[in-house]
Amino acid sequence: MKQDRALILDFGGVVTRTPFETHDVTERALGLAGGTLTWRGPFDVPSDPLWARMQAREITERDYWMTRTREVGRLVGENWDEMRIFVQRTRGADVDGVVRPEARQAILAAKQAGCRLAILSNELDLFYGAEFRQRFALLDLFDVILDATYTGILKPDPRAYEEVLQRLGLDRCDCVFVDDQLKNIEGADAVGLPRVHFDVTDPAASYRQALEMLGIAVTAGS
Repeated sequence: MKQDRALILDFGGVVTRTPFETHDVTERALGLAGGTLTWRGPFDVPSDPLWARMQAREITERDYWMTRTREVGRLVGENWDEMRIFVQRTRGADVDGVVRPEARQAILAAKQAGCRLAILSNELDLFYGAEFRQRFALLDLFDVILDATYTGILKPDPRAYEEVLQRLGLDRCDCVFVDDQLKNIEGADAVGLPRVHFDVTDPAASYRQALEMLGIAVTAGS
């Protein structure tokens, strides 16, 4: 058992599939024609200049998603001024359906191995809403959920990483942090926290790497 170790996960993009991957679901939910949503973020950076600006740190991740939220709201003739509106209108009917199967498998494997589990998110409730995320049964398995919606301390601020480590009560060398945003990975590097830069285009490989770093055997095909 590995009760002295922990898997620390970002939420959106790492535990859940990105909105880029669920355009078809969004279009059906909102009654939009197929192919209406064309922005693809990391899946097609040249076609998404706004994403490129975020990656260049000209705008924040919150700026990016608020712009997309307002755009989608206008498509249905509404004024959407919160990301949670976008999430609830497009994903509310099937909460568990947006969870990455690879995430579910990795979380269950870590839990079975005795590892502690933590979420370190910049906008869990800001994007999903407190009531909405309470319907994610998988989150009941987590020992610590640290959300900058309430703390106001955003990754890559070193204090965010230090706080989650303090709440876990573990040394950083015994933890593995997983995030899909490079700036947050650089933040982990700055405080000496072992990390995996999550690849949303190959989630299985990223989770396999994280589990192996924690000393959890991964069977072929997992």
